Amino acid sequence: MRALIQRVTEASVIADNIFTSQIKQGFLVLLGIEQLDQKEDAEWLADKISQMRIFQDEEDKMNLSLAQVNGEILVVSQFTLHASSKKGNRPSFIKAARPETAIPLYEYFNNYLGKLIGKEVKTGVFGADMKVSLINNGPVTIWLDSKNKE
Repeated sequence: MRALIQRVTEASVIADNIFTSQIKQGFLVLLGIEQLDQKEDAEWLADKISQMRIFQDEEDKMNLSLAQVNGEILVVSQFTLHASSKKGNRPSFIKAARPETAIPLYEYFNNYLGKLIGKEVKTGVFGADMKVSLINNGPVTIWLDSKNKE
């Protein structure tokens, strides 16, 4: 499972031309689910995200967590995070999980993450055509991969 986390001052999603979700300060998380991902991958990733300290403290150091700034989270499904471009110029998405596998894990991840942060996780619409808007604060963008726990 892969996540691209962006620290934002605000973010929103329009899915199939319908306004869907919006947050103020917090994280926009683009989430990619792979065929082999399990609940353990979702839990590891959610634990890391919920405890990540990437907000500025009074000394202007990235030291504060989402909870300490009363931040919100918006999660958008993003199968293209599992693109492979080893051959040619057209990416392959063969490692991305099919909807029957990905949707339950996506929902599990969002529910588990919501319990960790003590508030509802806002979401896009799985599989929809989405327009994602954000103001990246910093910019700060962090990459996490449950199969490569660096």
